[in-house]
Amino acid sequence: MSRTPPPALEVEEVSHFYGARKALDRVSLRVEAGRFTALLGPNGAGKSTLFSLITRLFAARHGSIRILGMPIDRDPGAALARIGVVFQVRTLDLDLSVIDNLCYHAALHGIGPREARARAKVLLLEAGLSDRARDTVRKLSGGQMRRLEIARALLHVPSLLLLDEPTVGLDVASKSAILAHIRSLVRERGVAVLWATHLLDEVEPEDSVFILNGGRIVARGEAAAIVRQSREADLRGAFTSLTREAA
Repeated sequence: MSRTPPPALEVEEVSHFYGARKALDRVSLRVEAGRFTALLGPNGAGKSTLFSLITRLFAARHGSIRILGMPIDRDPGAALARIGVVFQVRTLDLDLSVIDNLCYHAALHGIGPREARARAKVLLLEAGLSDRARDTVRKLSGGQMRRLEIARALLHVPSLLLLDEPTVGLDVASKSAILAHIRSLVRERGVAVLWATHLLDEVEPEDSVFILNGGRIVARGEAAAIVRQSREADLRGAFTSLTREAA
């Protein structure tokens, strides 16, 4: 009998403090393999703090976090090697070329130069950036930079992709293209995605959703089910009601 694979990400009872202020309060969530999961929350809800704990920028002192069943505090290197991350704040080297940004990142993952360049070319083609490979990053638009960061996050073929407010500040066309690209990765390659956002129009009815407000998970389930349970007309109404009640 085959065993059920573990969730791509499992967060259990995680709390975090900044001094005396509790930023996260016993947060639990799961991201299943091959699913698009949205972490919805207003600005300041704790989304970026949670991402910092998952990626070990901060150490989780309360609760546990597992990547594909691996506790990140027990073997962080092995666990984090399965994650690709796009942070809200851009982390590209603006003075390096597009392809050199990718090759430098590949080296950090132990990918040799020849293999790195081969993977980079494929990812740039998929991102629509092949013709910009030799340009310095500072010549790219905001949307192109985001597409490059997504390509960089995919270089080591992660099982889980974390994206923290990836479309903030982008025009409508760029937002739509990035979201479509990420959903295609889920659909065609089985990549698990945790997409943190406060933009409700980025969520589809069948998406798995966790609503975070004031450091606490106030709702969980498929988006359509959350709407039904809230007795509101749509997700915007449900989100407004849930975050107001929990405030």
